[in-house]
Amino acid sequence: MELHRGRLIDHVQLVVGNLKASRRFYEAVFKVLDIPIGGSAEDYFWADELFVSSADSRAAQGKLTGRHHLAFQAKDRAMVDAFYKAGLEAGGTDNGAPGERQQYHPGYYAAFLLDPDGNNIEAVFHGPANRSAASVKITF
Repeated sequence: MELHRGRLIDHVQLVVGNLKASRRFYEAVFKVLDIPIGGSAEDYFWADELFVSSADSRAAQGKLTGRHHLAFQAKDRAMVDAFYKAGLEAGGTDNGAPGERQQYHPGYYAAFLLDPDGNNIEAVFHGPANRSAASVKITF
């Protein structure tokens, strides 16, 4: 098995009210962000660092997580635009159309959607930059 991880967060769990609606939304936005669904069962699915489950999942302990803001990295502006379009078509709600957000830093290009549970989901392209690595690779 091989996993790729970021540097700060190992994983995040969202407990949602309607798993089917959430899966439709996340599958659509992840498809354009080139993030594969890693696995699923009747009461959850996961992709990379994000684990999404229903309230009746054993991992959820019967409680919804409430509102969160998650930002996913995009490879370019076109990917941010595609994220926004796909998310709207899959049941997301506009929370900020694609555009530059100079208040964050020059070149910060992002779009914001509310998922079916009201979580603020963002796709961001930080502009041209050099990365030391695409991800942290973990093999076991």
